[in-house]
Amino acid sequence: MLVSLGFHEVRQRGSHKQFRHPDGRTTTVPFHAGRDISPILLRQIAKDIGLTVEQLLTAR
Repeated sequence: MLVSLGFHEVRQRGSHKQFRHPDGRTTTVPFHAGRDISPILLRQIAKDIGLTVEQLLTAR
């Protein structure tokens, strides 16, 4: 989802991946096998990258 918005993975530490956009926006996303991203975390990711949750979800 983030890759389709122009973000690329810059590093990973454990199960957490950090993504950066060419304009400087960054966010960290935990990747745990078999688990979905919680609505609270989804809101935080959207806030980090300057979008609404709806915009983030339609960017798939």
